[in-house]
Amino acid sequence: MAATYHLTSPLSDEDIAKCHAGDTLLLNGTVYAARDSAHKRLVRMMDEGKELPVDFAGAVIYYVGPSPAPPGKAIGSAGPTTSYRMDPYTERMLEIGVKVTIGKGGRSPQVRQALQKHRALYCAAVGGAAAVISQRVRKAEVVAFEELGPEALRRLTVEEFPCIVINDAYGADLYESGVKAYRRL
Repeated sequence: MAATYHLTSPLSDEDIAKCHAGDTLLLNGTVYAARDSAHKRLVRMMDEGKELPVDFAGAVIYYVGPSPAPPGKAIGSAGPTTSYRMDPYTERMLEIGVKVTIGKGGRSPQVRQALQKHRALYCAAVGGAAAVISQRVRKAEVVAFEELGPEALRRLTVEEFPCIVINDAYGADLYESGVKAYRRL
């Protein structure tokens, strides 16, 4: 039976250990917004031995390039982007402490293995619900790579940000088990 967990970042190994594919997470605290251009730069900085702009220990990264904030709002539309584009960078990000990534779509077998190895989760945010998701963002600020525009690295302060665990630290995949449950023989 799927559970719902209210978690506040930074996340611990204990937080991750209780979560399973199919569970709902309602996240609070800091979530970093980054897409492929920001990931590429972060990995290059690691390769060059440079200090990263933020500490990713226990972090949550949301794969999003939000639209500009309308007056009185922290952020504009903020729907998830396709996650497989971050697959080449994911293990490196997990190595430095990232505990949850959020996007849409499936992940490669290599990423799923890395999630197990580094005790982390991949979650899905509901595509098509970008306006609703943006209501959970209380504050947004660019922390690096401002010249990338929507793809800049942002620090979001979120309250009850909803997502569903797709790949857990035990190797389960909700997309596979969901299809299997309804497959006719």
